[in-house]
Amino acid sequence: MVIPKRVLSISLLVIVIGVFGYFLFFKKGSNAPPKSGSDTSAATQSAANPSGGITPQEKAEAAPLPVKAVPAKKGEIIIRLKSPGEAFTDKKIAIKAEVSGIAKNLKVAEGKHVKEGDVLLELDDLEYRLKLERLQAFRLKLLSDLFLERQFAAPETAPNRAALDKLNEAKANYEKASEGFQKGLLSQIELEKAQKDYELILIEAGSKKDEIMSTNLTQTEIDVKISQMELDKTKIRAPFSGIITEIKISPKEHISSGQELFTLVNISQIKVKAKVLESEIGKMKVGREVDLRFSAYPGKVFKGVVEAISPIVNSEDKTCSVHITVNNPTEELKPGMHAEVEIVSEIYTDKLIVPQEAILVRGGRKLVFVVENGLAKWRYIQIGLEDESYAEILPGEKPGEGLNEGEMVITEGHFTLAHDARVTIK
Repeated sequence: MVIPKRVLSISLLVIVIGVFGYFLFFKKGSNAPPKSGSDTSAATQSAANPSGGITPQEKAEAAPLPVKAVPAKKGEIIIRLKSPGEAFTDKKIAIKAEVSGIAKNLKVAEGKHVKEGDVLLELDDLEYRLKLERLQAFRLKLLSDLFLERQFAAPETAPNRAALDKLNEAKANYEKASEGFQKGLLSQIELEKAQKDYELILIEAGSKKDEIMSTNLTQTEIDVKISQMELDKTKIRAPFSGIITEIKISPKEHISSGQELFTLVNISQIKVKAKVLESEIGKMKVGREVDLRFSAYPGKVFKGVVEAISPIVNSEDKTCSVHITVNNPTEELKPGMHAEVEIVSEIYTDKLIVPQEAILVRGGRKLVFVVENGLAKWRYIQIGLEDESYAEILPGEKPGEGLNEGEMVITEGHFTLAHDARVTIK
């Protein structure tokens, strides 16, 4: 019988592939690594201990597990309210010019720290100095005239009969007008007219000559003081220590009175305004401690104090503003930053407490491990009040449950512990 060439070729190909696979398989098996001594040892141990467990002798000799433990103690449970808040400062002012002039010497820069009393800007003061000198000279002239008048004045002569009658009449009219004004019979204008007529007659009679000269001198002295104040205001000084920002002028610029120059802000102490629901506002107390967290500093907690509680509740969202003070010596915090605020609302004292990390849940029940004579004993517990750090332990409902003050409670290394496991406190 003749075999077709195609069938013959396929048969030869299958035979070649089979031979190649046979040699590849057996070569790989011959190169496998031999069993290690540990495998041999394990096999020997399995033969010696068919159950596969730890022998009683090995169990007795097992090293105790290191754990951390703290005593159950009497302490405080602190309940906190959480609220969003925003930082601000109440020491921020826009510095304005009180007199006009040319900006001669600008001594500030953006972000510069200044101290109270530092000169920030000097205006050209020539005009103000000349005005002051002129008024001082005029004051000296009036003072000299008054001295000469008193020194060399002729002896006073008694007024004649007609002048005296006129003076008495004017005085009587003034007193009558004053009485009528007090009774509501005369207006303010009528009273002032009677007073003016009386004073003019006094001057005419020479009775007020010395007083008038003294008044002129006094007015000039007031003008001198005002001029000195204007001269002083050409130097703009820092009203308190802080940081310069938002500069709005340039050197040599003409400055008008009342023009805004720059802003001075002090952020050594920051205020935060938080909002608390009206149902919780009765728990707020001035002086309570506050924890603040800012998104700019993740993981960092800043401490503050409740400074004031608003007397007004917002009618729209039924919240009340709580103002918090935060010391900021490094100036990390900036006005406008968002804060997450935790305010102490209630403090419960004399509670038996343990750290939160000591509490485990097994079989749906809460328990802690207590160290007794070097052994870890689990103890079922009932939880009362809680805060982020501690939990109150209530008296046990059954014998063997609950805790006593001073018992050592394991806080670390207890997640895989079994009852009666040997432990050592590190």
